[in-house]
Amino acid sequence: MAQAYSDPSREADPHALPDVEVFYVSDQLKGEDNLASHAAGVEWCELFDSGWYYWFCFPGCLPDGDPVGPFDTEAQALADAQDGDQ
Repeated sequence: MAQAYSDPSREADPHALPDVEVFYVSDQLKGEDNLASHAAGVEWCELFDSGWYYWFCFPGCLPDGDPVGPFDTEAQALADAQDGDQ
């Protein structure tokens, strides 16, 4: 999982935290015993198609809503998260 800012201009603010996580769900992830499976829950991964997703989430906190995606690339997922039309 990669953390980013929904507003890239906040990245320079020493008091701002990243508020977006971008991650990949693959067929291999489904049912695997790994960190991403534990973070999201293996059953949760079974519900989604393979691809890049994002959700709004501060570090160490639960996500604020459902994942958005899938996208073909990480860059597309991040661009959508930073679109501002949320």
